[in-house]
Amino acid sequence: MAVPLLTRQQRADALAKAALARKDRSELRGKLRSGRLGLAELLHSSAGSSDATVTKMRVSALLEALPGVGKTRAAQIMERLDIAANRRVGGLGIHQRRALVAEFERRAHAQRARTNSRPSRLGSESESESESPVPETGT
Repeated sequence: MAVPLLTRQQRADALAKAALARKDRSELRGKLRSGRLGLAELLHSSAGSSDATVTKMRVSALLEALPGVGKTRAAQIMERLDIAANRRVGGLGIHQRRALVAEFERRAHAQRARTNSRPSRLGSESESESESPVPETGT
């Protein structure tokens, strides 16, 4: 299939549209990274949506934008949930969406449980310093 010939204006319009789409996806990843937008909220809002910003985004890029998830962990999660490596968000089925949401709800719950079970070290450090015997010299 031959690439269509575009006028300068058509090419400029296409480049501007592509730049806007990249900017929108970047902002979306930033919201996910900062926690201002949750994965469940994003997936529920994009279900049946025609918003190309979300639907054309690769699932791997979406997962990598989440805190604590890099390329390796995203690939492991996608493999465990039987999501193809090249799948886009718009191509996810209802069961895959639910599985992703459940996966990250479990991870968040486990992380909260670990955080709450850690002993507070704030007070123990100052107590141990004040209780440590320091030999005094009379010189």
